[in-house]
Amino acid sequence: MVEALCIGVSEWSSQPKCFCIKRQRTVSMLPAFSELKTMLQLPAPFSQPPPFTKLVEYSKKDLALNPLSVTLTIAGTVTIKNSEITDHKEMMMAMMHQHFDTFNNAVRESGIVLQLVSTKTDLRTRESKLSNPVELELLKRFKVGEESSTYKVEFEIDSDFGFPGAVTVTNKYDKEIFLEGFSLEGFVNITCNSWVQPQKIHPEERIFFSNKAYLPCHTPVGLKELRKEELRQLRGNGKGVRKRWERVYDYDVYNDLGNPDKGSQHVRPILGTTEHPSPRRCRTGRPPATTDKKYESRANSSEETYVPRDEVFEGVRKEALDGEKLKGTTRNLIPLIKTCIAKCGDFKQLSDVQQIYKRKRVDKMKPEKETPTKWSLPMTMSKIQNDVEEYFKFNTPRIVNGGDEELGRQALAGVNPLSIKRLEAFPPVSDLDPSIYGAQKSALKEKHIIGHLDGMSVQQAMAEKKLFILDYHDAYLPFLSGMNAQEDKKAYATRTILYLTPLGTLKPIAIELSLSERESSKQVLIPPLDATSHWLWQIAKAHVCSNDAGVHQLVHHWLRTHACVEPFIIVAHRQLSVMHPLFKLLKPHLKHTLQINALAREGLINEGGIIESDFSTGKYSTEIISAAYKDWWRFDMEALPADLIRRGLAEPDPTHPHGLRLVIEDYPYANDGLLVWFALENLVRTYVNYYYRDGNMVRSDNELQAWYSEVIKVGHADHANASWWPTLSTPGDLTSILTTLIWVVSVQHSAVNFSQYPLGGYVPMRSPHMKKLLPKEGNPEYKEFMEDPEGYLLSCLPNLFETTKFLAVVSILSQHSPDEEYIGQRKDLSDWAGDPEIIQAFYKFSMDLKRIEKEIEKRNKDPKLRNRCGAGIPPYELLMASSDPGVTGRGIPNSIGI
Repeated sequence: MVEALCIGVSEWSSQPKCFCIKRQRTVSMLPAFSELKTMLQLPAPFSQPPPFTKLVEYSKKDLALNPLSVTLTIAGTVTIKNSEITDHKEMMMAMMHQHFDTFNNAVRESGIVLQLVSTKTDLRTRESKLSNPVELELLKRFKVGEESSTYKVEFEIDSDFGFPGAVTVTNKYDKEIFLEGFSLEGFVNITCNSWVQPQKIHPEERIFFSNKAYLPCHTPVGLKELRKEELRQLRGNGKGVRKRWERVYDYDVYNDLGNPDKGSQHVRPILGTTEHPSPRRCRTGRPPATTDKKYESRANSSEETYVPRDEVFEGVRKEALDGEKLKGTTRNLIPLIKTCIAKCGDFKQLSDVQQIYKRKRVDKMKPEKETPTKWSLPMTMSKIQNDVEEYFKFNTPRIVNGGDEELGRQALAGVNPLSIKRLEAFPPVSDLDPSIYGAQKSALKEKHIIGHLDGMSVQQAMAEKKLFILDYHDAYLPFLSGMNAQEDKKAYATRTILYLTPLGTLKPIAIELSLSERESSKQVLIPPLDATSHWLWQIAKAHVCSNDAGVHQLVHHWLRTHACVEPFIIVAHRQLSVMHPLFKLLKPHLKHTLQINALAREGLINEGGIIESDFSTGKYSTEIISAAYKDWWRFDMEALPADLIRRGLAEPDPTHPHGLRLVIEDYPYANDGLLVWFALENLVRTYVNYYYRDGNMVRSDNELQAWYSEVIKVGHADHANASWWPTLSTPGDLTSILTTLIWVVSVQHSAVNFSQYPLGGYVPMRSPHMKKLLPKEGNPEYKEFMEDPEGYLLSCLPNLFETTKFLAVVSILSQHSPDEEYIGQRKDLSDWAGDPEIIQAFYKFSMDLKRIEKEIEKRNKDPKLRNRCGAGIPPYELLMASSDPGVTGRGIPNSIGI
């Protein structure tokens, strides 16, 4: 006989829920339900310990009165993604044979074995209490056409089992399965969203914990060892070749960017050494190169670079990325033919450049949808040809002019708003070691700029905070000789002085171009007075923008967001249990980054990759990254307020909102960024203070301290002894560290990534590399320049194929995936079902972001804000949190997914 006892539970969520316990008995001696209710005298709501444990205590009293053999049955559901369970052949076999005993016997050894784990331990064995194992056969109940299948399960437990805290899973099938999660009687939820490998290749049981968050010191005794065991599995042993199905998070240096087996010209420095410092990357364990054992062999075309299995792109994200790659490849076919075969790839005039873009500018470049076409017979060949040509063209970016005002505006509201600094010394001073690079005295003189300061002296203009600088001198100069020895690539180390006009806009007033340590190799250009100086000024600006493109891509994009964040992600999985409240906070911000960084090592920053082939920095790109990491990157300066203060663009001022005053009032990146920063900081502070009442709790959290210590000592080992690392002793310290980390992976990455195509996709305005230096009188090139200055400028830029290849890449990088989750969005808040204060904090943050979007819309319509509003000026929307899929020029995903 079966009798069900249903009891309301309010402790585990804001809404009362119900769970049922089925009592199996061999004789009919138990009281009726009404008598049980009186006998148990259950309080409502339950108090600590959890209700299931409380019920078991009452069950013991019941058993003392009724000495029966009693087990309890907990019913639940398991959800598994269908598309990855098996292939179509096996699906059909399952449907055909599911009613036949012969098939059932054949698959009896296959299945998913599940076992509940209690929060209590057995007093005799001191090990976690377990339910009886349950075996689930997937193929028998598979339904074609559904994304996932839900299966009912029943676990039998002893009457003193306690409360379920985890489930172990063993996969006896031959293929991996994707386990979405469990629900037990509606009061215990276990979110998995993970691949479970076949037992034959992963003999250890997978452990999935309930969604309830626990600090290490609060971990139920029955889960403590499993918590440690789960982290042990994730750390691995640092040995061997990592297999695609593994979940191991480990470290290595960047010894996989070059390919010494192809020859000495393909060797690149190992990043992560004393000579070339770098953050650490995720270890793959591939065999060493044949010719030099210090290097890791490159992945061949048939294999993918290892990342932990759950980090691999799947589903619509992978489909969208593959689709964009295919589209980019097809769009490059005609330019490749014209450039390499027909030898007509050079642009002769600006109208040639404009031919690669569609006739109509598309402000919101969403994925193209097929629209019904009205076919008329006969359809003209001209229309077919136009349609084909239009398909192969690129969407027109939002900005297609390169005037002086636009160069200054882009420094505040463009692809790279992170390089502009206030000028605090004139002439500018280099930080390069004079014993290596010479004195590096600037060629800029007061006479070059005095006429553009509205009657002020240089010192007065600096004192009134009117002078600013884009300074790429030190980033480029150490590598210029090698860079300029490359075929078809020429570069200067540039400095650009900008003046803040009364309208609040920046105007370039002088450009310094340097070639080497000799002062005679430096030249200064000022705004033009005649036709010749006009074109020379345009070429100089193109070199400035090329410098800016290189520093943006290598330093502000790759180094600061992708590379420097990777150790934080690796360590989070190694040292923070999935039960840890901070892991639950950070989890949405850790997704996809390891995969995209692995893809970057395969084809973007590697030897012969996109960066080397498309940017002036060429084979010296990795050395520029390392130099910036060594001499400039500091985690304590990655917080937005600290970064603005370091660059002289903000000052502490208690009379201004949030105690910060911007030096340039109309600085869209900073204006909008500060709104998001402080909203994010408020969320993190509320979250941290909820779990950590004082500094002692922060200092005694062994997982938290191990995480931060390993980030510094291992993940960023080359800066392990730096004095600038923030301390981690108080809730305030933790709030600052977490806010900075989440800011970098979400907001800052969005600002420098999703702008690349819409704001930087017009190559004449922002060329990734230059092919020629300024023409000098007396040289043959000078005659060519004088006869056709526009043609000479275009000959400095990438050719047709180089341009379309670059556009295809930045278009992919600027895409939002259809399954993107944006900041302020949480698909699942079940981790905090019993913590209404946390749910309220997330809700408030989401509402804050919506209000910020409204404020940004308002600012973009304010004619007084000339850096974001005006004729031909696109609105600054990069820090608006939400977005549609595609290239939209807005949207802040939770993590670095592209």
